[in-house]
Amino acid sequence: MATTNDIKNGSVLSIDGQLWNVIEFQHVKPGKGGAFVRTKLKNVMSGKVVDRTFNAGTKIDFSTVDRRDFQYLYKDGADFVFMDMSDYDQVTVPAATVGDAANYMLENQTVTIASHEGSPLYVELPASVVLEVTYTEPGLQGDRSSAGTKPATLETGHEIQVPLFLNSGTKVKVDTRSGDYLGRVTE
Repeated sequence: MATTNDIKNGSVLSIDGQLWNVIEFQHVKPGKGGAFVRTKLKNVMSGKVVDRTFNAGTKIDFSTVDRRDFQYLYKDGADFVFMDMSDYDQVTVPAATVGDAANYMLENQTVTIASHEGSPLYVELPASVVLEVTYTEPGLQGDRSSAGTKPATLETGHEIQVPLFLNSGTKVKVDTRSGDYLGRVTE
């Protein structure tokens, strides 16, 4: 059992039977009254973010979350199959656990899977990935300098908004957290 003095960003706490990831924390020592720790916690399973305040020195339960690199192999029905890069074991992760990460994953891509007591909690992608635009309407002459956007389908089947001047076959950098277009990639 640890205390609130041991809280760090990225720590995982077990509160009321649920796992919470510490996004931010701040030790506060007011001029009057006892010290306390103000935290912003994110539920590992649902993604819900809450603010929680603990009295300084309160005993809290830390959980161990194992983060390891895996290679995405293929989709098997509704599940995704990954291979552990260290011992080559294959792990099947349900689509609900993978979540929106599925929109930006290509076969053979390296991802980080966080697991607790052997069960996968979530899949973490790099902040941005490079994907090819497989279909988009052709750009019109004169649209080159405007700030308008149009829908484009990526090689994963996911649709994002891109500038009007992009054509099919162009490689683009996409933010995996928001799904925003970040720029063209030239090789």
